[in-house]
Amino acid sequence: MSQLALNEESITTLVHEFYDGVRADPELGPVFDQAIGENWTPHLARMVDFWCTVMLKTRGFQGNVFGKHMLLNGVQPEHFQRWLKLFDAATKRLFSAEDAAEFQVVSRRIAASLQYGFFGEVKVA
Repeated sequence: MSQLALNEESITTLVHEFYDGVRADPELGPVFDQAIGENWTPHLARMVDFWCTVMLKTRGFQGNVFGKHMLLNGVQPEHFQRWLKLFDAATKRLFSAEDAAEFQVVSRRIAASLQYGFFGEVKVA
């Protein structure tokens, strides 16, 4: 696949492809399905808004990412590495090395913050 320009359309593609992988993952899928249930359409739209705000500075996303995630049940330390592995693969597949690296810096920061919130320590690379 050729590299996509960084815009709302490409971020939408990333979010949908990434979460297809998450939902199919035997460890992550059940955790996400328990939390999201049948509400995937609004969740995906919200994630597009989030990543557009982060990467394009659109400011369309408002919310408490940390607080929302702290309400989840069943999260294990190893889930963060799996999430990052899937996210890294999707960003590398879709974007230039520079854009993928920028996504990955943010995703690692998020993973580290959430992992610290859940477990009081950070084990993500």
